[in-house]
Amino acid sequence: MAEYSLRAVPTHSIWDNQLSPRLVVSSGDVVHLECADSSGGQVKPGMAMAEFLNIDRSLIHALTGPIYVESSEPGDVLEVQVLEVEHMGWGWSSVISGLGFLDQRFTDPYLFHWKLDGEVSHSLSPAVVPLRPFCGVMGVARAEAGKFRTRPPGEFGGNMDVRELCAGSTLYLPVQVVGALFSAGDAHAAQGDGEVCINGIECPATVTLRFVLHRQQKLAGPMVEVGHNSIEPSSAAWQIVESAEDALKAARAATSRMVDLLIQNWDFKPVDAYLLCSVAMNLKLSQVVNRPMITVSASIAKSIVPTRRLF
Repeated sequence: MAEYSLRAVPTHSIWDNQLSPRLVVSSGDVVHLECADSSGGQVKPGMAMAEFLNIDRSLIHALTGPIYVESSEPGDVLEVQVLEVEHMGWGWSSVISGLGFLDQRFTDPYLFHWKLDGEVSHSLSPAVVPLRPFCGVMGVARAEAGKFRTRPPGEFGGNMDVRELCAGSTLYLPVQVVGALFSAGDAHAAQGDGEVCINGIECPATVTLRFVLHRQQKLAGPMVEVGHNSIEPSSAAWQIVESAEDALKAARAATSRMVDLLIQNWDFKPVDAYLLCSVAMNLKLSQVVNRPMITVSASIAKSIVPTRRLF
């Protein structure tokens, strides 16, 4: 096992399986990534609204990567262990005309600057906002040829904005192309489920990940092994992530995949797995603003089922 460091620059803001990898790693290697904020370093502490309105939005997400994982190919599963995510003491959130869940109600642009004090922020008084940094975008290159903007998530991962992907959690992704070509960015110091105004607390961050390759394993889409954390100490869970243009379609797909997970790994009868989902599964909206896609997460607490390694 080796350790590497990868600077943020040059970033990329598209999915394109023809992008040249910036780093080549083997299974078991650890990478320390420098991640710019989602604006690609254009937003600065104290920036005025007029200047914010003129940033280049084609640079949004500003991902670090791609990282080529040796020996990986379609049909494999890439395990991404989130070892550490550290903010850099500041961040920002905004309202952008025409975007967000309540875009008909909040039509005026707005920019808010956050000071991040370790594990909390007191910037939005009288609230005390707990901080739990994670990358809003973590994904492998899409199977389709071409250049795709990073806003819509999919089976490759991407802009899922699943706030459980903080330090201590693990993301599993189905590899789409040879080398996987993993990228990450869009770090948030904090985010509520839904990310309703279009932003979490956008921030630059340093992110430490370990990559583990599982050869020829079945996985239909992203899955998260949620770890314990200081904010929600009982949060350890198995979590299925699905994205679709229709929220109910995504919710049904996530529920169906959870039923399959319980059948395949804990030998439940299908109908019993379905019953367990009805009495113990948490089904929630992870993001509702990455148009046209809605992301739904379905989770079963680890305390409910026997301990297993799934790969």
